[in-house]
Amino acid sequence: MPPMNQPPKPSDFSLRRPEKPPSWCRPAGVAPGTWDYVHQGAIADHYDDFVADVAMANVEQQILRDFFPPQEKPGDQTMIDLGCGTGRTAIPLAQAGYDVIGVDLSQTMLQRLSEKAKAADLGGKVAAVRANLVELDCLADHSADHAVCLFSTMGMIAGRKHRRQMLSHVHRIVRPGGIFLLHVHHRWAALREKGGIAATMKSIIKSFDKSEHEFGDSVYEYRGLDQMFMHRFGRMEIERDLQSTGWQVEHCLRLSIDGKRLTMRLPICGGFFVVARAT
Repeated sequence: MPPMNQPPKPSDFSLRRPEKPPSWCRPAGVAPGTWDYVHQGAIADHYDDFVADVAMANVEQQILRDFFPPQEKPGDQTMIDLGCGTGRTAIPLAQAGYDVIGVDLSQTMLQRLSEKAKAADLGGKVAAVRANLVELDCLADHSADHAVCLFSTMGMIAGRKHRRQMLSHVHRIVRPGGIFLLHVHHRWAALREKGGIAATMKSIIKSFDKSEHEFGDSVYEYRGLDQMFMHRFGRMEIERDLQSTGWQVEHCLRLSIDGKRLTMRLPICGGFFVVARAT
């Protein structure tokens, strides 16, 4: 009990990282490292600076301009940005005249998005929605014209059944004829990394030995987190996942290993930008 007329000492409880819930009560598809990621406020605070140094960002913005040109009538079309973060994609789309619904599991990321939207000169509106990408029941059927899920966000979802569940939700949300732009990492790109051959072979073996592990799954250190989860895809895998959930794949663009350009020549690419249409 503090002395009379003295305020209590501030508790450090709010500064502590939330304890990891056991697997049975974590949100569907959320790995332990992903749980840490969405609750680590420092990552959101420095996210924009981090992304600014990523080579792929320039390629991504050009693809966005190619497939989602500026709207003649602002607010005429609605876009869902899945895993929106602090608005790296949502803000440019709103500047181009789209109404954007940014969806993320990180409350801190969404706060940064809202702050940036208020400060920017936008043609469209930006709304922030906190939700798990696997559980998008909060969004109505055919409530958006298009959707994007970029920066390997879908690879952060653990379990193929959960990734397909997300794709089914997005297909339900996007109106027929709408475009879905998706970025994923390529599993064979690991062969170009230090220790990548051994890691790839280990992943193959574990996929046969452990039922919860899928070929392409990896856990690694990332920005101070020691259990970050990422699933890397094969081209046939991502195309089948999309087709099985109602999407028609129109383009599968190959990203170079260094992320600086699109390529058709290299036998091993760094990832894919997939353009699919809702049927």
